Amino acid sequence: MRVFVTGGTGLIGSAVVAELLGNNHTVLALARSDASALAVEAAGAEPLRGALADLDVLRAGVAQADGVIHLAFSNDFSSSDALAKAVAEESAALAALGEELVGSDRPFVTASGTPYVPGRASTEADPLHTDGPVGGRGRAVTAVLGLASRGVRSTAVRLPRTVHNRGTGGFAGMLTGIARQSGVSGYPGDGAQRWPAVHALDAAVLFRLALEQAPAGSSWHAVADEGDRLLDIAAVIGRRLGLPVEPVPSETYGTLGPIFMTDQPSSSAHTRQALGWEPKHPNLLEDLENIQP
Repeated sequence: MRVFVTGGTGLIGSAVVAELLGNNHTVLALARSDASALAVEAAGAEPLRGALADLDVLRAGVAQADGVIHLAFSNDFSSSDALAKAVAEESAALAALGEELVGSDRPFVTASGTPYVPGRASTEADPLHTDGPVGGRGRAVTAVLGLASRGVRSTAVRLPRTVHNRGTGGFAGMLTGIARQSGVSGYPGDGAQRWPAVHALDAAVLFRLALEQAPAGSSWHAVADEGDRLLDIAAVIGRRLGLPVEPVPSETYGTLGPIFMTDQPSSSAHTRQALGWEPKHPNLLEDLENIQP
């Protein structure tokens, strides 16, 4: 299958591209810079120059592909305005990609986040949140899944709060960066809140399985660790960096403060049973041991 991939040079995207190429697929990857284009070529894929906001380029990519995997997102959490802009850009891109696929029965796999459900681990059957700081993403992904009724084999791979590889990535990576800057490995609240996590290489396998097998309108959880306590994450970071581990105000995390305060475990039991997905790489706490002082 020839697959058009957005976000193909990021932590997750590079793993997805390698997974596709290693399983007899070819890849056309969106590249927004010369450096990205070179990285795509070095990986063995073909670059398509353009950014996520270039809707005509996205349509051209779809026209050349048998399926689409969308991973690109600006990840600018510096302010509520920046986050809103990123969500709006992605929503427009998803709409353009989806419309180009209508009536083709081709697969369209988009990335999403695991939902938060009070009092229990979320499952694949739980709906995405459509309000709050990232509610726009939930609405856009829900619209993508709705394309199942219009001849698109649309599916969503829901990613946990931390997708990691070699000690970097996701919300845990943000904690590490803030710890380096502040001199404290901090956590909001009492640190008992749990975050789900997955290794990027395991997540990549699930994206491929969804592309190849998943029925239209389905959602899947790329969750290896159902929930690691934030205090335990901060403790490993602090030990690796030689820093004290202390509670800090939720405001330390800006726009993401309310999310960081939330206990949000998630299950992947259905995904494992239905698609035969089984994580094999180090869990988050093990992988954080790769943090360099």
